[in-house]
Amino acid sequence: AGDHHGLLPAGARRAADLVVAPPGLRPAVRRLLATAVVVTGLDQARELVRERPELTAFTLDGDQLGAGFAQGGAAGAPSLLETQAAVDEADRAIEELTVRCALLAARLGDLTDRRAGAAAEAEHLALRARQAQKERAQVAGALGRLGGQARAAAGEAERLAAAAARAEEGLQQATAAAEELAERLATAEESAEVDDQEPDAAEQARLTDAAAQARQAELETRLSVRTHEERVRALAGRADQLDRSARVEREARTRAAARRERARHECAVAGAVAAGTRHLLACLEISLARAAAERDEAEQARAAREGELRVGREHGRELKAELDKLVDAGHRDEVLRAEKRLRIEQLEAKALDEFGIESEELLAGYGPGVPVPPGVPEEGQEPGEPRPYVRAEQEKRLRAAERAYQQLGKVNPLALEEFAALEERHQFLGEQLDDLKRSRRDLLEIVKDVDARVEQLFTAAYHDTAAQFEGVFSRLFPGGEGRLVLTDPDNMLTTGVEVEARPPGKKVKRLSLLSGGERSLTAVALLVSIFKARPSPFYVMDEVEAALDETNLRRLIAIMEELRESSQLIVITHQKLTMESADALYGVTMKGDGISQVISQRLRAVPSPGREAGGEHHERGTAAPRRPAPAAAGDS
Repeated sequence: AGDHHGLLPAGARRAADLVVAPPGLRPAVRRLLATAVVVTGLDQARELVRERPELTAFTLDGDQLGAGFAQGGAAGAPSLLETQAAVDEADRAIEELTVRCALLAARLGDLTDRRAGAAAEAEHLALRARQAQKERAQVAGALGRLGGQARAAAGEAERLAAAAARAEEGLQQATAAAEELAERLATAEESAEVDDQEPDAAEQARLTDAAAQARQAELETRLSVRTHEERVRALAGRADQLDRSARVEREARTRAAARRERARHECAVAGAVAAGTRHLLACLEISLARAAAERDEAEQARAAREGELRVGREHGRELKAELDKLVDAGHRDEVLRAEKRLRIEQLEAKALDEFGIESEELLAGYGPGVPVPPGVPEEGQEPGEPRPYVRAEQEKRLRAAERAYQQLGKVNPLALEEFAALEERHQFLGEQLDDLKRSRRDLLEIVKDVDARVEQLFTAAYHDTAAQFEGVFSRLFPGGEGRLVLTDPDNMLTTGVEVEARPPGKKVKRLSLLSGGERSLTAVALLVSIFKARPSPFYVMDEVEAALDETNLRRLIAIMEELRESSQLIVITHQKLTMESADALYGVTMKGDGISQVISQRLRAVPSPGREAGGEHHERGTAAPRRPAPAAAGDS
């Protein structure tokens, strides 16, 4: 049937918890009312059934609600479900009106926005109309100016045309006079040839002067004609330009008039839209008033129905109280009878299952009329006599026996095997634990021995190195002072070692305050001290003297001479002094083809154990070797 013992909402209780019944009938009541829950109202009942479909909800008004059914309360008055349905319908109507009002409000806002947009458009069109009128006035002024200029140009053209006509007439006259003079001159020349007489000098001079004047007049007339023609052509071009400007202005005025007409039309459209908007706003206001009135009516109807609902609920509660009394009185006997029958059936089934005794045989052998045998006597006591059956006493004995049985718990038939397996595993784990403890003790002893040995070796190495460091430092820094100091002398396994160096003429002891060469020389002193404290067959040094000057380098070379007595030194260097003190040189050079080559040179005949110096060269050497030496393979 599912889990009926989950959590219930606040105010809801199980019906079985509200029923008063004898202890023997409690299981039957709980089984009969396992899915029944009493709630305060119908809303809580709906929520409970929606969350827990396996339950059946009962309200205080008598309504019964399940997963697939619903039943109203007392008959006579309208049921709670009917009233609630009416209220829900009114709520839905109110919600519809609210949604409609919201839609109308949204539409009103949209129309208001459109009205504002139309007003802005109308204002924009009015501004454009004013601008068009202003442009029209400007165009009219420009047309007037251009018309005056055109008229002035036309008058000037007429005057120039008249002057050109006069000049043409003068040119024709001068041409005729010149032709006449030429004819006269030719006639005179002919007559002179005929008469073979010299012409009169005065006449000839006069005629010559007249011809020159005629030619001059002709030339001036031609120049005047050309000038007038040029002015006429210029005026004609200016007139054409003014005519084109006038046409452009007329076209601009025509376009301005068209824009003005379009602006008037748009203003008219905007006015119509604004009028329509005002009309629509009035309709919306009327609709909103009607919706508000309908909403008020719905609110009043809802209030009236809620009052009727409260009256119906009060009446339903009164009837429910009476019904509960009658139902309790009738059900009590039924529940008792059912519980008794169920109890008897359970006892008969239990006796048959556990003891294999029928009910008749059980009553005959162990009924209330049969004396009760005595209990098991304790040690040292005699068994008692049978006693008459007393229900309270036997129930007390039963409860004591049940408690003792529950304390014993369930019998595990595999307990001995499990105990043996656990005991064996416990023994095995104990042996493993003892083995681990012994191993731990052995490891701790080994660690202790190793720590003691490490401490002993480190202490001896430290003291030897510290003693050597003081001597080497004083040799590398004459007049200076250097020593090694432990950070934790009480614990030699975890202590650190600090280097204190004080070159001559300085009071500082920290390495960070020293120069680069001083720090390098201090490091070399520490390294040489370790070499002397714990000698090694050979040492490899890579440009340890790169930052040293010549004086410090000679001191370091002197210490290297001491080290070469017991060890072999391989020094990688660029210093010439270091190379000069070596027994053999191994140089690395690179040819023109980019391939490196190792060149060796033996400087001393018998280096024992000796020192070898190697350097990197990028040019070929010219020194003559003392004795050939084998080439050393490797890369420095």
